[in-house]
Amino acid sequence: MSNYSLQVNNISKFFGRRLIFKDLSFEINNSGVLGVSGANGSGKSTLVKIIAGINSPSSGKIIHLNKQAEIIPEKLHHYIGFVSPYLVLYEEFSAWENLNYFAKIRGIKFNTEKISYLLEKFLLMPRKDDLIKTYSSGMKQRLKFAFALMHNPDLIILDEPTSNLDVAGKDAVYQIIEEESRTNIVIIASNEESDLSLCEKEIKLENFKPI
Repeated sequence: MSNYSLQVNNISKFFGRRLIFKDLSFEINNSGVLGVSGANGSGKSTLVKIIAGINSPSSGKIIHLNKQAEIIPEKLHHYIGFVSPYLVLYEEFSAWENLNYFAKIRGIKFNTEKISYLLEKFLLMPRKDDLIKTYSSGMKQRLKFAFALMHNPDLIILDEPTSNLDVAGKDAVYQIIEEESRTNIVIIASNEESDLSLCEKEIKLENFKPI
């Protein structure tokens, strides 16, 4: 059971005059997996960025709670792990150096046992000292999971989580989603059926567009 909860209260988002979604509300109070689906350009990435505090809604409010106490925006990054194809890694650093650097940015201890576990889990341990510029796109995507999970987040947000992954990479991701969702909240934004099959509930963004 998670101590974390999320309230999305009547949010809408415009880019200029273009409406992305309107009057979207939902609440998550328990661990598990929530899906966000929609065609390309429907606003999946926009919604998860708003939930993560990266972007702001045009109207409405997002409330993050830990043990029923509201989390201020400045502290939100301590509780969230975020994975997406557009996140940037440092190409001139190794995987190990990237994770060590990110730990310093987050202000957390570099837990070598946890990091080693995650690199093993995502099939990267043999390449941990290689520069990121030598990695394939799939390897970079798997490394982003290690970055997102290294601080034991309560809310894990995955935008197109299996992008660029082969079968082994997808299997590793699906296994970790199953593990994390037992105690934490996981949100998956995707239009891949195999990704959405993991979700207990699903928000279809076409339901929040003007008719």
